[in-house]
Amino acid sequence: MAYPFKEIEKHWQSYWDEHKTFRTPDEIDTSKPKYYVLDMFPYPSGAGLHVGHPEGYTATDIVARYKRMNGFNVMHPIGWDAFGLPAEQYALKTGTHPAVTTERNINRFRQQLKALGFSYDWDREVDTTDPNYYKWTQWIFWKLFERGLAYQAEIPVWWCEALGTTLANEEVIDGKSEIGGHPCERRKLRQWVLKITAYAERLLEGLGDVEWPTSTKEMQRNWIGRSEGAEMDFPVVGFPDEIIRVYTTRPDTVFGATYMVLAPEHRLVDIVTTQAQAEAVAQYRAQAARKSDLERTELQKEKTGVFTGGYAVNPANGEEIPIWVADYVLASYGTGAIMAVPGQDERDWEFAEVFDLPIIRTVQPPDDFEGKAYLGDGPAINSGFLNGLTIADAKKKIIDWLEENGKGERKVNYKLRDWLFSRQRYWGEPFPVLFVDGEAKTVPEDHLPVTLPELEAFKPSGSPEGPLALAVDWLDTTDPETGKPARRETNTMPQWAGSCWYYLRYLDPHNPGQLVDPDKEKYWMPVDLYVGGAEHAVLHLLYARFWHMVLYDVGVVASEEPFVKLIHQGMILGEMEYTVFRDAKNKGFVSAQFVRNGMDRRTGAEVESERVEEDDVVKKGEFFVLKDNPEIRVDARAYKMSKSRGNVINPDVVVDKYGADAFRLYEMFMGPLEQVKPWSTRGVEGTYRFLNRVWRLLIDGDDGGLKAAVRDAEPSKDHLRVLHETIKRVTADIEGMRFNTAIAAMMEFVNAANKWDVLPRAVVEPFVLVLSPFAPHLAEALWQRLGHTETLAYEPWPEAVEDHLVKESVKIAVQVNGKVRGTIEIPADADQAQVLETAKQDGNVARFLDGKTLRREIYVPGRIVNFVAN
Repeated sequence: MAYPFKEIEKHWQSYWDEHKTFRTPDEIDTSKPKYYVLDMFPYPSGAGLHVGHPEGYTATDIVARYKRMNGFNVMHPIGWDAFGLPAEQYALKTGTHPAVTTERNINRFRQQLKALGFSYDWDREVDTTDPNYYKWTQWIFWKLFERGLAYQAEIPVWWCEALGTTLANEEVIDGKSEIGGHPCERRKLRQWVLKITAYAERLLEGLGDVEWPTSTKEMQRNWIGRSEGAEMDFPVVGFPDEIIRVYTTRPDTVFGATYMVLAPEHRLVDIVTTQAQAEAVAQYRAQAARKSDLERTELQKEKTGVFTGGYAVNPANGEEIPIWVADYVLASYGTGAIMAVPGQDERDWEFAEVFDLPIIRTVQPPDDFEGKAYLGDGPAINSGFLNGLTIADAKKKIIDWLEENGKGERKVNYKLRDWLFSRQRYWGEPFPVLFVDGEAKTVPEDHLPVTLPELEAFKPSGSPEGPLALAVDWLDTTDPETGKPARRETNTMPQWAGSCWYYLRYLDPHNPGQLVDPDKEKYWMPVDLYVGGAEHAVLHLLYARFWHMVLYDVGVVASEEPFVKLIHQGMILGEMEYTVFRDAKNKGFVSAQFVRNGMDRRTGAEVESERVEEDDVVKKGEFFVLKDNPEIRVDARAYKMSKSRGNVINPDVVVDKYGADAFRLYEMFMGPLEQVKPWSTRGVEGTYRFLNRVWRLLIDGDDGGLKAAVRDAEPSKDHLRVLHETIKRVTADIEGMRFNTAIAAMMEFVNAANKWDVLPRAVVEPFVLVLSPFAPHLAEALWQRLGHTETLAYEPWPEAVEDHLVKESVKIAVQVNGKVRGTIEIPADADQAQVLETAKQDGNVARFLDGKTLRREIYVPGRIVNFVAN
């Protein structure tokens, strides 16, 4: 009889809810160790969960359950990063208020998570759209403003005249709106910016104190982009009060600077452009305004630019060099201007080639160098007093010279830019800001939260200000401190805001007077284990660390880093798809290894693709082939789940057919947690069969009670050895986040136990406890049938006893001349003489030794015997 998972899972989910089994009380025994295990903040989308979401949640749930059973106070909360663009776009289409959509989506997500049996403390649930939550998001901004870390700047945004609104980068494709294909342009708009660059060095240094994936730390380092070089000044010809300041990591190449490039937005473009070049420059700047930064840099294959007609003076040699404007230089990076050294820079070389500009090498390349720009080391050439020096020595000497002559200075620079913190949207946190007499000031602290006004329509305002400009009654107000007329901020905060600090609010979610109680923060922080997708490896983690460091400086938190250990779960792809190829004309099969770009690379003939079912293929070595034609290799690959591809797997369907425990077990059994892996519904069938075997091992199929074999019997040495081997392996694997091998160990236990005539309670009960973090519903049901009346959630975790791990006997293979001819079972402590004698007495081994001279006897203890005879 299959185990009744629907009945069991419904019962235990209700039990956990009613008894608040996983609630972490506010008042706890702080002498006990703590463990804070955290999932990355989920965004409750309208589509609900797909099977990729619960992978990380299942891993953290296993750890949380395991830690509780090991006597830890466990913090395992959940909440919703619920502000965001999708709900607002849905409001525009349907007229449904974003709050209504958000609440509906949250309810669906909550129902799905509860159906998977996750042991969250639901009393700590937070929602970023709740004014009681975003009051404290606004308070953090209040502190940032107070400390000079929030300021206003004119920043370019995408503006669409036809739609009457600003657009996010992802809503603009090739300079046109994604919706409607209307022309868009970059327009400067007053926006809030956070001075994250003030924390650049601390953000770098802190990476040495955390246990994160090396790749993630490297991505953060690259994003911060610390470099050492020099700033130097190029006087502008004809304008004695103007200079072009550039930052470079290669000041040693200044003698090879043959032209300057300004970003199209640079303030000096209007000054240095001559009348003759004015029209061409204006047209070029208009074209650049229709491109994103990505299109201007990484995606742009051909270099474009226009000569301004102006000249600058090279500070090293006094020569006049032309000033160009080109969009591959960004105003937001460095100083918005570069000295171009084509001899040592690939982009500058490409530009110089296109516009026939001089190229001067400043580093001697090797004799066999045949490339263009040379990026390697070598002696300086064409560089005056630097000639003959290595790059390192030349850098030091030129910086010293620049400083001595007042033409530049040493400089540490960061690629990291200050954080643009404004959105021209409705569905986001309002800024706690008033404009009085044209000056920005924060509202008094006791006026928080500043809540969103109710809007009946969510259409764009027709100006770059955003929808809040339409809320006239809300917009115009009075400054409570001076009584003067005031105007509210029409921008809202980005979605990042609420997710930067949520882990702190979980610790004290209902505190009306503090962001978090200091004693609770000091006990629970930092987070011991943080699990989430690698797509958040840079921005979310960087922003959260920045805010946490600010809160440390303010005195709200006691640690500088929020997340001690970080793990990224691997992406779950769709089901494996199998494709076979045929010749387009004769329809004969073409093996996949011969197909390139829709052609048979052997003959040049066009090929057609055709999907085949999994039942039609078989694995042969490392590849898949047709079952009926094994010579034909099949293309087998899995793709990222997407609606357009039709390969999204809904976990509700899987849970309904196989149960939550089988689903959880499969997600962990697919492979290492961090690995990318394809989904396989047949794999779920496998874990479902395993759980049925566990059920049938202990439960009588007729009456649903315990089998007669389960009784209070004294365990044998074999019983204890198998059990304690399992406990030891599963314990180590949970600690090491190797959940797939932990499950394999439990499967081996069940295989062994199925051969036993008696199942002692002293063996069965510890196994059920070990199983419980992985398959909690089934484990609870078995625990109850074993006679217990309370949940097993806080039962002590079984400990492996080393004395029980010693095997009384071992089986080893016996070879004759390198070929296995028998297997013998020997006492675990048998000496070599005893082992060799036992091996010779094996009937089959004796037959192969008969009549031969024994030349050598080899024994690898506990593993193998080999006789060499002729």
